[in-house]
Amino acid sequence: MGENTGKNSGEGAGEGPAQGVGPKELWTKNFILIVLANFIIFFGFQMLMPTIPVYTEKLGGSQSEAGLVMGIFAISAVLIRPFAGRAIDVFGRKVIFLSGLTIFFVSVLAYNWLPTVLLLILFRLIHGFGWGASSTAAGTIAADTIPRPRLTEGMGYYGIASDIAMALAPAYGLFLIGSYGFPALFFSSGAATLLAIILACFITYREASQTERGSRTAFFEKAAFRPSLLMFFVTMTFGAIVSFLALYASHLGISNIGIFFTFYAVALMLSRPLFGRLADRRGFDIVLVPGMLAILLAMFLLYRAQASSQPLLILLVAAVIYGFGFGAVQPSLQAMAVLDVPFNRRGAANGTFYSAFDLGIGLGSGIWGVVADVWGFSAMYLGATVPAFLALVFYLFMGRRKAPEGRDGRRG
Repeated sequence: MGENTGKNSGEGAGEGPAQGVGPKELWTKNFILIVLANFIIFFGFQMLMPTIPVYTEKLGGSQSEAGLVMGIFAISAVLIRPFAGRAIDVFGRKVIFLSGLTIFFVSVLAYNWLPTVLLLILFRLIHGFGWGASSTAAGTIAADTIPRPRLTEGMGYYGIASDIAMALAPAYGLFLIGSYGFPALFFSSGAATLLAIILACFITYREASQTERGSRTAFFEKAAFRPSLLMFFVTMTFGAIVSFLALYASHLGISNIGIFFTFYAVALMLSRPLFGRLADRRGFDIVLVPGMLAILLAMFLLYRAQASSQPLLILLVAAVIYGFGFGAVQPSLQAMAVLDVPFNRRGAANGTFYSAFDLGIGLGSGIWGVVADVWGFSAMYLGATVPAFLALVFYLFMGRRKAPEGRDGRRG
């Protein structure tokens, strides 16, 4: 809540400084700092997503072990999120945010000196705890700093910062290991985290009220389960891309696949505002159905790339299609997750949503690593069409929702 103390608990933990009395300034010092910190945190994190599997191979690991290295990180983040959310209210935003970032920083630097895959798995587990705590705290801090009448707008800007980082950082990480090696990657990721810690020290934090400290609310939000399940299926496909695309491209004779993420980034940036406005005006069906079909098609194209005489072209087409599909699906499902949730449960709803997001990537990485070991990368991407198809079927028959006309919050 910026400088406010938040003693009025009528609107819950996510209440902004406006407290329902009218529009207030959005781009305050606190909001700018948390948006910048969020971008930097995600950038340092996403640099490692396509490169850690390559590092696992360098240490002598197999594809299935690379999947385990990726999966254990996401699973530990999932496990810590509900406890981090509760601790944020009990101990305050600042201590959880800085503690999570410190764990993140130490873990990344330690990667430089790990001699075995087993130790890498251990530090990925610890790293995941730091990521889950810091990212959950960052989202709560953002909600605190945004005036309530402009919550949707503010969270949109906050989310776009992480989207840009998620789209651009993998290409930068691949460039670093290709040009300078893994130490440059790990020190760069650590430097980004250190910069986020410095920015975090200048934020004025909202203190938890006594009512919040003593509350015993549920860790998860039941109303967010259906869209979260859909997101789980979608991010299973994303796990196949971020964890194994670099290895797949190398198998196809493509030395640096970073351009894939550049094409993906452009498509994602174009699609998010376009499909967000469309969902607001015409409901979720017109956005989610084409978006899920696009993700399904992208997975099929990745499968077909191995049989093509121009595999790079096929991969880049898949990147654009996947970017548009993910840009349509992710913000719409997040909007569904918070659509009918009371304001003071929005943090729990987002926690539920992001737990499913992480779990999809984590389990997907582990499953696809085994599939790649047994049947190869091409078969792995064919298998990744299955969760995309399940998401579409589940939405059409069990998860459909209409966006009430004129209501805010479509883009979460």
